[in-house]
Amino acid sequence: MEKVDGGLAELIPDRDRPRGWTLLLDGAPQSHVDLDDPAHLDFAYQRRLGHIVDLIAPAKQPLQVLHLGGGAFTMARYVAATRPRSTQQVVEIDTPLAQLVRRELPLDPNARVRVRGADAREGLARLPDGWADLIIADVFSGARTPAHLTSAEFLADVRRVLAPGGYYAANLADGPPLAHLRGQIATAATVLPNLALAADPAVLRGKRFGNAVLLGSDAALPVAEWTRRVATDPHPGRVEHGRDLADFTGGAAPVTDASAQPSPTPPAAVFK
Repeated sequence: MEKVDGGLAELIPDRDRPRGWTLLLDGAPQSHVDLDDPAHLDFAYQRRLGHIVDLIAPAKQPLQVLHLGGGAFTMARYVAATRPRSTQQVVEIDTPLAQLVRRELPLDPNARVRVRGADAREGLARLPDGWADLIIADVFSGARTPAHLTSAEFLADVRRVLAPGGYYAANLADGPPLAHLRGQIATAATVLPNLALAADPAVLRGKRFGNAVLLGSDAALPVAEWTRRVATDPHPGRVEHGRDLADFTGGAAPVTDASAQPSPTPPAAVFK
């Protein structure tokens, strides 16, 4: 174990993969990495993000990707492995955590990944207009997304940094009554005209706490193929979009900086 800004970090070896590791923060699984196979994604929500990387542009075409939240750099490794020559920036506020990961789970030295120690919103603000083909937001502090990363003002800056036709993908976490998730969809709709949401059906029905991946763009979304891949996952999920997503959102109000709250605290049983 090692003390980092976000708590106690621990790397647990994967019994099924000789160079596979799970990063825990205060006992909660945060990331999984296989150094021999960086294209392997162990967590269901990360596989849903991986499908997005695979679908938004022709195979192996390099992308410019911004990662808000670094963890063990799982998605940055995936992009580097599947789309060589991509240019990536990772913004991670927990510098001791990033240093631990770089020391114990080193990045491919040929990967064009720059890691910047900063708050996600501050790091986003430093990027020029239209820089990113893809922005992935996966930011948790104490298992909660900070309030200032849930607002329309934050998403307006996301839209500014996205290239025309670029994509935004966010890992969101919520449980019944799903007020946070519905509010995040309503907020994203204020800046991105096309949205889709992937999650476990039990999460969408408000039966349990879990992750949902929100995808947005001003371009058409690869909904049909994303839906197929999510449905055939080892942990099958469902994709909502269009009228069904609007009905799910249920008239929730967009979140502003003035009204923003962190995402809910997960129940203790989630990590047992």
